[in-house]
Amino acid sequence: MAENQEQLEQNKKEQPMSLLLKTVITGFVGGVFWSLIGYLAYFFHFSEISPNMILIPWVAGDWKYGKLGNYIAILLIGLLSILVALIYYAALRRIKGMWAGILYGVAWWLLVFYVLNPLFPNLETVSHLQRNTIITTLCLYILYGVFIGYSISFETEEMNRQMQSTSTPSTTSNK
Repeated sequence: MAENQEQLEQNKKEQPMSLLLKTVITGFVGGVFWSLIGYLAYFFHFSEISPNMILIPWVAGDWKYGKLGNYIAILLIGLLSILVALIYYAALRRIKGMWAGILYGVAWWLLVFYVLNPLFPNLETVSHLQRNTIITTLCLYILYGVFIGYSISFETEEMNRQMQSTSTPSTTSNK
């Protein structure tokens, strides 16, 4: 009977997700969520940049300028964000707190708006963007960086804590 109990699915212990898989999920969710917020900022005229700016240089057709183009761009940003999260995982995952995430978001904003600017022909240089656009996009990138950084750092700490609790022998003695 006890042997049957162990074989029941409800009694099986679930294997935890690996930190790398959690990083991939965090990257995708972060990219989709924050680009959706960016699309809302564009919709409500807080920013003159919509998510579809990543499609314009590479995709033919007028559909990329509409809602469909923005939704596909949001999914594409989610996929690209997996790479962003993996870079954070490789370089900064052991840093505690949110400052690393803030700086990571600022670094990505600088990279996109200064270094990668020539790849996006419809993206004005920072000096020609409206102040609202600069502030809104910088804030979104900072929040995105904090989301990615804090989530990955938190999961790293949790995994380390679990490994320490399972690997340390109990210090109680049998008297």
